[in-house]
Amino acid sequence: MTLQFHPDWPYQGGTVIESMVADGIYRSQFSTGSSNGGLTAHSGGDRWRWESRLFAGRYDDAPATERPVYGAWNRRADPYGGAVRFGSSYVRLRPEILERATFCFPDSVYEPTDFGDQRALSDLCALADASELGDLDDAVEAHVHGPVRFSEDVEAVVLDPCFSGTLIATAAEQLGCPVEYHPGFRVRADAIDPAYRGPHIVALAESLGTLITPDLIGRSARAATHPAQDLKHLWHCLAHFGRRR
Repeated sequence: MTLQFHPDWPYQGGTVIESMVADGIYRSQFSTGSSNGGLTAHSGGDRWRWESRLFAGRYDDAPATERPVYGAWNRRADPYGGAVRFGSSYVRLRPEILERATFCFPDSVYEPTDFGDQRALSDLCALADASELGDLDDAVEAHVHGPVRFSEDVEAVVLDPCFSGTLIATAAEQLGCPVEYHPGFRVRADAIDPAYRGPHIVALAESLGTLITPDLIGRSARAATHPAQDLKHLWHCLAHFGRRR
């Protein structure tokens, strides 16, 4: 199982990875108030309603810190992680965490009816393989119940190589788990298909540089010089077009 995130994007005056180091745990969007998807993790919001249905009301009145965290079952053993839509880096969990995880397909945003624990994985993976969803949307969603502690529950934090030798890597080394690197996301701005997320996103890419990498987008996110939604869509382009096949 992998939990995807953007380590260098802004959070509470610092970066996401710095907050992870400070907390020592991987927190849910109910707890952080931030997300790389929708922002409906509040009482009565869509995310609250989906969880109430999936988990039979188990967390309806629970503190935010007790809610499950979201990730993916990396069914293809993808070196970039199981759900690249949600971040350039990821946490790879220890196998024993499978015992306290549940899964669904498709993503809970679609209000799926196919759901279960590890015994359902074979069927859920078959559904995902047979779906016509794109490569950013065909993940088998995972929910980890109970705290995810970096020092106890994590095999490794896997970063993009653009962060090697940077303050992001230095922070990751303080998490109490091994740090690894995947092959890297990178794409030339002129190689992005304007039909994918729109010509204005290609124009944004060209304004940032010739070669787009995760740290370039993160720098723009911290500077808040472009709309957050546009940067998220630029990330989608990098995640889709920028992987080594």
